[in-house]
Amino acid sequence: MSENVRVRFAPSPTGHLHIGGARTAIYNWAFARRHGGTFILRIEDTDPERSTEENTQAILRAMEWLGMDYDEGPIVGGQYGPYFQTQRTASYSEALEELKRAGATYPCFCTPAELEVKRNAARSKGGFAGYDRTCRALSPSEAKARIAAGEPHVWRLKVPEDRGEIVFSDAVRGDVTFPADTVDDLVLVRTDGSATYNFAVTVDDATMAITHVIRGDDHLSNTPKQILIYEALGKSLPTFAHLSMILGSDGKRLSKRHGATSVEAYRDLGYIPEAVLNYLALLGWSLDGETTVFSRETLAENFALDRVSRNAAIFDEEKLEWLNGVYIRELPASGLVDRIVPWLEAEGLTDAADVAARRAWFEELAPLVSERIKRMDEVAGVVRFLFDDAISIAEDAREKVLMKEGAARSLEAAADVLSRLDVFDAASVEESLRTLPGSLELKPKVVFQAVRVAVTGSTVSPPLFESIALLGKERTLTRLHDALTSATH
Repeated sequence: MSENVRVRFAPSPTGHLHIGGARTAIYNWAFARRHGGTFILRIEDTDPERSTEENTQAILRAMEWLGMDYDEGPIVGGQYGPYFQTQRTASYSEALEELKRAGATYPCFCTPAELEVKRNAARSKGGFAGYDRTCRALSPSEAKARIAAGEPHVWRLKVPEDRGEIVFSDAVRGDVTFPADTVDDLVLVRTDGSATYNFAVTVDDATMAITHVIRGDDHLSNTPKQILIYEALGKSLPTFAHLSMILGSDGKRLSKRHGATSVEAYRDLGYIPEAVLNYLALLGWSLDGETTVFSRETLAENFALDRVSRNAAIFDEEKLEWLNGVYIRELPASGLVDRIVPWLEAEGLTDAADVAARRAWFEELAPLVSERIKRMDEVAGVVRFLFDDAISIAEDAREKVLMKEGAARSLEAAADVLSRLDVFDAASVEESLRTLPGSLELKPKVVFQAVRVAVTGSTVSPPLFESIALLGKERTLTRLHDALTSATH
């Protein structure tokens, strides 16, 4: 690709970053990285009632969490700024003046009530319900006089009457045609002087030298309008690429009824950014049709629009959870410790000083955890028994395991052999406990389940011998004795 690729992700801060928006950001980022281009973040904050600083910050946090580093935008700046639409009103005014000089726009004085009457009349006759171009016929002198008199008006695009069909080649969908009878003299600037969405976004993309507009197909119907504005401004068209919707398991557009829908919500549920990025990239694109797990570097090296599907993608949370588990298991011990510590701190199980003092202990714990969780929010429940001074044995475990014949003898024998260990590591613990089933003439399951319930409080835990070693000799013996008391009373 010979041109200097410039793409943008332009979210509206009317809410947190939605999963669908995040996928759009990922595709733009990957396309820019693949072609050595520029990835721009632009905040479209022109909805004063719903756009908030809180939502803007949430979008910036989500982008950072996903690793979507942008080359131009808020915080980092750039030569095409500012990167908030509310700060770009001067460029919209300049573009409008340019269209006035070219005779490509005209003032419209029709009131909303008048326009509604016209639309209803057109619909009743089965005709085109767009603007009937009444004010387009006004003479320049009359229009000027009415403006000077302070009469409220908007500015409309003067679409060439012989324009005909609007056809463009979409990088995902192929050739797209919009019939001529859908072409309207659309409003560019409202009565209050503010730019409409289609005018603002087109001016922004043109003045920022955007080469590829990669966005959701909910914007497909806006494309012919924006093409007309590009043409009126005398600007070259970017390449458009419209991405299909992400649907829930019921085949309907992904929404809150399907569960979490924002990036930060999935972060708070214990998903890690590498897995979320990988999964979202798969919702409409594939590396080779077979590979499921790949790094952001692999995505950046291989992303291409011609491999983006035209079909809607189905969001499968079970697959995301599975993929998250894969990434967790692949983390090195040190890296996993860094990921799990915040979750343990949130539960009050540890703090920075404890982690620093016992770093090696935490790194021994990490691989035991990684095999048993799919999300980070599961960590505390799995390892809590290692941090609490005392544990509460689940009633069903007490009845099904500790009250079973042979349990008391198993606990007494385990306490005896473990008390005689000078080196209390996993290998020594295993070697001593492995002798018990034979010497007690009990099945291994009876012995080891009794010990597991005694030291962890549950029938399910990380590997037993490693858990005992991490728990330490003193606390292990205390729990065995406490459980023995419980089993014999």
